[in-house]
Amino acid sequence: MNISAGRSVGADSAQPFVEALEIAAGGWVFNARVAGPTDGRPVLFLHGFPQMSASWTAQLLGLAKAGYRAIAFDQRGYSPGARPPQESAYGRDELVGDVIAVLDALGLTRVDLVGHDWGGALAWQLAGLRPERLRTLTVVSTPHPVALTSAVRDDATGQREQSSYIRLFRTRRVAEEKLLADDAAYLRSAFATLPAEVTERYLAVLREPGALTGALNWYRAIDPKVLRDIGDIDVPTLYVWSDRDAAFGRAAAEATGASVTGPYRFEVLAGVDHWVPENGAEALTGLLLEHLAAFA
Repeated sequence: MNISAGRSVGADSAQPFVEALEIAAGGWVFNARVAGPTDGRPVLFLHGFPQMSASWTAQLLGLAKAGYRAIAFDQRGYSPGARPPQESAYGRDELVGDVIAVLDALGLTRVDLVGHDWGGALAWQLAGLRPERLRTLTVVSTPHPVALTSAVRDDATGQREQSSYIRLFRTRRVAEEKLLADDAAYLRSAFATLPAEVTERYLAVLREPGALTGALNWYRAIDPKVLRDIGDIDVPTLYVWSDRDAAFGRAAAEATGASVTGPYRFEVLAGVDHWVPENGAEALTGLLLEHLAAFA
């Protein structure tokens, strides 16, 4: 793997075996974390809302120990060097373009792609639109957009209520005020099962000028109809869902396989909430290593 486009800014103090980099790509500069041998098989991780690349620390280390080159970057809106204020700058094509630009900047023709939450939604898009750039796909929590849409339309699934928070997030200015009010009580409640130091790390970034608006612009700029136009997925796919996920219900999770025509594996983590990379770290890392090995 060629990382000449990444400038080292020192080791991550919380995890000395994870190196912090800046990646210049597509006219932006993304903060990133990498681990593992530079010539290892590359695996790229995409985080969700409202987290950063640090959410993947356990997976970065687990894959590095197995000889993979694990890479995670703070995406558009989260990296200070990639935080355009315009809502229109967060459309599907821009977000997909960021990932392709990062791959190109690092000299990577193909990667194994892993995404959680919004990173999972973006991973589905990449698998549908740019499958030639992926060796395998792993999506955590987020159902295929066709399955999710169907579940939202069916009152019996409960998915419409589970997705109701999106209406707030799409409300300009009001959402920022509510999410940061009373010392960010709303976000602290969402992060309640994560360690306090992890929550403070995320909140510190979200309080930076323009950061929370950038993160919320993912919700505001995306047209659900556009997300559904990717077609079936032919890339070998692992989909991991947890049965205590407050955002995504069982109906959409179980229906996801109908939109995957390639090799497909669906795994349910019992007793784990939405924050699977952290709270289901050991199980997720194990499943990911099995999936990667199956398609060497």
